[in-house]
Amino acid sequence: MICPVVSSRELHDAEPTPLAESQLHGLLRTLYRRQSRIERRNDNRFPFPALVELTPVDGKSLAPVGETLVVVGKDLSEHGFGFFHATPLPFRHAIVAIDTEQNEPLRILIDLSWCRFTRRGWYENGGRFLRVISLQTQAA
Repeated sequence: MICPVVSSRELHDAEPTPLAESQLHGLLRTLYRRQSRIERRNDNRFPFPALVELTPVDGKSLAPVGETLVVVGKDLSEHGFGFFHATPLPFRHAIVAIDTEQNEPLRILIDLSWCRFTRRGWYENGGRFLRVISLQTQAA
């Protein structure tokens, strides 16, 4: 398919077509439809489109067991976190570092309990928070 070259002036002056509006309406309705399946989670989840550091750790000692990587946040609740990443994660526990308005990020130990391969070649992953980690706790 060859896309015609359109100037920014033509784009600015263009009126939306009913077809484009109906396609967008259908897309939004599909993306944000009510879930018909039974929702097991009791927490409200909030969209969280942010870059977050994830450091794989031993679940007991909290010693790092791999390199820190950056993941793309999907949603966040008081008890868990969902995110996207490009490669499979070969670990179960990690420390999530979420930026805050203060200078130090909030660090939380997470138990990664599920993973799903998406149609676009990425992975969707998530888990439940176990506890907040202080720098002293992690250093011990």
